[in-house]
Amino acid sequence: MAKYISLVKYTAKGIENVKESPKRLDAFKQLCEKMGAKVEGFYLTMGRYDMIVIVDAPSPEAVSKIILATASRGAVSTETLPAFAEQEYRKIISELP
Repeated sequence: MAKYISLVKYTAKGIENVKESPKRLDAFKQLCEKMGAKVEGFYLTMGRYDMIVIVDAPSPEAVSKIILATASRGAVSTETLPAFAEQEYRKIISELP
């Protein structure tokens, strides 16, 4: 499985109904489980992004489906990044030509 970090922003619709946000997070976690993924971290943040979500997913296609299904509901927009743990980072660097 691979790690993905999603930088999440509320849309106007999402902030209008911000009190429903915990229920949306629960639904997101359930969707992840259904797709064979797991939410490893969730953080409410201040600044450019409103939340950060860390997901462990079986494939880029799975995480794409999760993010597209979530964003299509209109409450958030996302920017998702593949992430490499320190051990993976060290391996990548050690294999450079």
